[in-house]
Amino acid sequence: MVSAMSVPVHLPLYPTYEELLDFSQSAYPELEEFLSAGPSWRKQHWQWGSDFLKYIGRNKSEHTYLRFRTDVERFLLWTFLFKDKPIDEQKKKDILAFADFAWKPPVNWVGVKNVDRFECVGGTFKVNRDWHPFRYKVPKSSDSDKIDKRRYKPSQATLSATFAALMSFYNYLITEEICIGNPAQFAKKDCRYFIKDAQVKDIKRLTEEQWSYVLATAEKMAENTPHCERNLFVVACLKTLFLRISELSERKTWVPVMSHFWQDDGGNWWLKVFGKGRKLRDVTVPTQFLAYLTRYRKFRGETALPSSSDDSPLVEKIRGQGGMSARHLSRLVQSVFDQAYEQMKQDVGEAAAKKLQEASTHWLRHTGASLEVERGRPLKDISEDLGHASMATTDTIYVQSENKKRAASGKERSVD
Repeated sequence: MVSAMSVPVHLPLYPTYEELLDFSQSAYPELEEFLSAGPSWRKQHWQWGSDFLKYIGRNKSEHTYLRFRTDVERFLLWTFLFKDKPIDEQKKKDILAFADFAWKPPVNWVGVKNVDRFECVGGTFKVNRDWHPFRYKVPKSSDSDKIDKRRYKPSQATLSATFAALMSFYNYLITEEICIGNPAQFAKKDCRYFIKDAQVKDIKRLTEEQWSYVLATAEKMAENTPHCERNLFVVACLKTLFLRISELSERKTWVPVMSHFWQDDGGNWWLKVFGKGRKLRDVTVPTQFLAYLTRYRKFRGETALPSSSDDSPLVEKIRGQGGMSARHLSRLVQSVFDQAYEQMKQDVGEAAAKKLQEASTHWLRHTGASLEVERGRPLKDISEDLGHASMATTDTIYVQSENKKRAASGKERSVD
């Protein structure tokens, strides 16, 4: 651990994908000064990272760009400011040293907020001083003034994602004939922070009672404020159709429209979804959900159910045209969570409602799938609706249901 007095000042290295495509160093004077201040290979390394991230953004997705940007940026900052050794000369032991650093980074490199890296001021991009390379994710209900950033530890998933990004970065450099080997691949096998995990997983989901409060709150909001019909429709989609928030949002390569709801020859309704990995899937639409679809379309002044030529956005903006971003959709859901929490806390107490303070949009997807498993629906059918590549992934949800039975039977054990 480096002492606080000797910790170098950090700064972001890469902007958004769109800004990187149109990047001009003169528009980023602080970054230009930082890259010029180091050895000549610092600028070269930055360019390698830039080329790799543009490749990822173009050939994978902007979501993958954001994930990989975080880890490539951390690795290059550590290389520039701590290791001072070109990455094409680094070996397995160097990558393991970076893993040590990422496991316990300097406290002033850890933030608690997700903020933009740069701010446009007077035609140039200034470094946002509130940005940090590492983020301590704390429950939404926590008091930010009492957070001890020294307690930061990356999760196993974060650690795996870090090595995935580094291995992908080195593989790219190998194909570009810059590096001759992938030290990250060998280092992962010897990284002491990985744990073989056989413990009971806590799936992030709502209980049936919590979900009933969310749904009732959304319905009440829609009755009192007509434009909140969107909120009701969105939470119903996420939970009932097992959708990710990104699958409802407008993206450059895909715009969800009403005609993506379609009916087959047997009268069954489906929703065509563009999911992770740029994969299309068809999700079964239960009969009960059609009432929520009809209700939302009636609010919009449309026919009860969509036709095959209906190219209107699945979730419309109130002002302006087109669909909504994932960020704006998340705000709609959060407003429902907030009001549901207050109502449930008032009715049955804070302890029963607490999870609603921590819930994210993704919890609704897990909630819907978990309740279907408990209902006894075939796991294969749930897996296909979720868009999982393997039933083994879906089985992690099923295991939780089995663990409930295991816990119940375990209570019957006696001491004597």
